[in-house]
Amino acid sequence: MPLTATGSRALPPLYLAGFTTAFGAHGVAAVIGVEAGDLGLSLWSFGVILALYDVAEVILKPVFGALSDRIGVRPVIVGGLIVFAIASALAALHPTSLVVAAARFGQGAAAAAFSPASSSAAARLAGKGRLGRYFGRYGAWKSVGYAAGPLLGAGLVALAGLSALYIGLAMLAMLTAIWVLVAVPRLPVLPRPRYTLADLVRQTTDRAFLIPTLALATTTGLLGVAVGYLPLLLTHLGLAPIASVAAVAIIAIVSAVAQPVIGRMRDDDRVSVRAGVTAGLAAGAIALLLMVWTNPVGLYGAALLVGAAVGAVTPLAYAHLAATTPEERLGRTMGTAELGREIGDAGGPLLVGAIGAAAGVATGLGALALVTVASAVVSSAALRARHPDGAA
Repeated sequence: MPLTATGSRALPPLYLAGFTTAFGAHGVAAVIGVEAGDLGLSLWSFGVILALYDVAEVILKPVFGALSDRIGVRPVIVGGLIVFAIASALAALHPTSLVVAAARFGQGAAAAAFSPASSSAAARLAGKGRLGRYFGRYGAWKSVGYAAGPLLGAGLVALAGLSALYIGLAMLAMLTAIWVLVAVPRLPVLPRPRYTLADLVRQTTDRAFLIPTLALATTTGLLGVAVGYLPLLLTHLGLAPIASVAAVAIIAIVSAVAQPVIGRMRDDDRVSVRAGVTAGLAAGAIALLLMVWTNPVGLYGAALLVGAAVGAVTPLAYAHLAATTPEERLGRTMGTAELGREIGDAGGPLLVGAIGAAAGVATGLGALALVTVASAVVSSAALRARHPDGAA
């Protein structure tokens, strides 16, 4: 579907939906850590509450993605945003540990609905020739949410307590839902052939799906490790907390700036998916090796390279997925690909932590660097030289 004037007006609320899920995930997580004592949380219960958002997404993203193919993307987006608002409002009214935990799971389940459906809707609205631009801008807004979420969350809590954060999230979700209803056209549900189990296995193991999803999972694992370990390593070098956390801000800023640029280059035939994804993963592997060299210059350099890796791989891999998937099953494809990202998000820190506990953090980082190099080699060998809508 070519991008019409209506389509251009429909994309900003979908970007805001991406910002909402990122703000909800990181803004709440950061604030709960600060408020853990007031909520009566132990380290175990704190960890469980943090994980509930991701658990809900892992379980439900493929389900809601497939549902959006069956009933249409707009009802799933709007319904998910309304549920997100309700879960946030309940936590605002009664912010106890149990209610906060239930709200965290409810927010994750809601994000599992509107996140892949938003990707599917915008891919159809943008058209094959502008997929890179869309996914670049969408990813940039999510990066802004990840970076600004903790700051906005802390500001709201400082202003009026924990309830203020949840009220802000509820209002943001409802505003986005109304904007989607007004601006996003009702995209027709496309006829779908009846798929067998063998068809599903073949589609999810096809290289057009598997390789970009592997690249996304690898990059997300790299990001999770960098966000966790860079502040820790910088703090151990004696840097002030603000200087340590600045490494995470560098990642978010570089990623937010790079994604629209790389997406536009893809659409303008100035970078191929194969070259861009391979280069991004190579930059990620170098970043991990710089993290082994525990020096402030190396660690801040690693932050720059991680941001560049995320900024290159994310728009190119998602654009490739959208370009190679029939529109009638875009929702399921995006939901399943995001499941791969969630697995990478959990797997990267687990790999580094497990190996690091046995043989040291440097060995754990080196192991993830080897995995990243392997993903780059596979991507270089298996991704098409030209993306499916004809660009180099």
